Amino acid sequence: MAISQENQDLIDVFVDALWLESGLSKNTLSAYRSDLARFCRVVEDTSLLDVQQQHIQQFLSVLLAEGTRSSSSARALSTLRRFYRYQIRERRVQQDPCAQVLSPKQGRPLPKTMSEQQVSDLLEAPDTNTPLGLRDRAMLETLYATGLRVSELVKLSLLEVNLSVGVVRIVGKGNKERLVPLGEQAIYWIEHYCNQGRPELLKRRVCDAMFVTARASAMSRQAFWYLIKKYALQAGIKQALSPHTLRHAFATHLINHGADLRSVQMLLGHADLSTTQIYTHIARERLQSMHAQHHPRG
Repeated sequence: MAISQENQDLIDVFVDALWLESGLSKNTLSAYRSDLARFCRVVEDTSLLDVQQQHIQQFLSVLLAEGTRSSSSARALSTLRRFYRYQIRERRVQQDPCAQVLSPKQGRPLPKTMSEQQVSDLLEAPDTNTPLGLRDRAMLETLYATGLRVSELVKLSLLEVNLSVGVVRIVGKGNKERLVPLGEQAIYWIEHYCNQGRPELLKRRVCDAMFVTARASAMSRQAFWYLIKKYALQAGIKQALSPHTLRHAFATHLINHGADLRSVQMLLGHADLSTTQIYTHIARERLQSMHAQHHPRG
């Protein structure tokens, strides 16, 4: 349905004002325009200056019926709020029709994780007969064994890794320090890399970073992100992965195997236990799925 010229003019003036006052990007302005156009198609012939609260609620109901995600509905409502604040400022309307409308409730999204078999396939993907492959296997093993943030992993220095004790010392968010166990497999591959791969990459050059590139510098977050994607493809893992996915897998698998929430919180370096609690939902979903699959009355 076509938008009336009056409403189109109101949208154009509003978007131009946003650009002049806030310097928003082209994509952001396009999103504002799209939300307002969608709203106009729902309220049909009603002028945007005559919109009432029931029109806003009708719009949200239509979005819900169409299966629009709550985050997208909340963004559309935010667009309308900003539009009508502007109209009030310009004295085109006296009241905000969005004022008494509650934002759609947004559930916290569960982090994407991996099965233990997928993790195993990913860890075994690098060619450990090459220095780079040894480094990559050591990095993947360390990431899964410790649940480090990728920024913490690439910044690891030689002095922060104690293989004799089997721990890494991490200075994470908020400058908080924590000690995280490495585990036998990570220790094995780090030792193997330090003895064979790392000297080959450095070629007598000096670098304090644990995981180095062929240019004798520390690995970047972006480069490691690329490696994760490359090895996921090699391992036949079709879901989109990032370094953070292994951090989620670390936490989820610990809880699946009986670790208590407080311990996982300490290992991850979460300041608040509520941040860690989301992994219990993932574990609960897995248990429910297993029950439905294997129980005779599931």
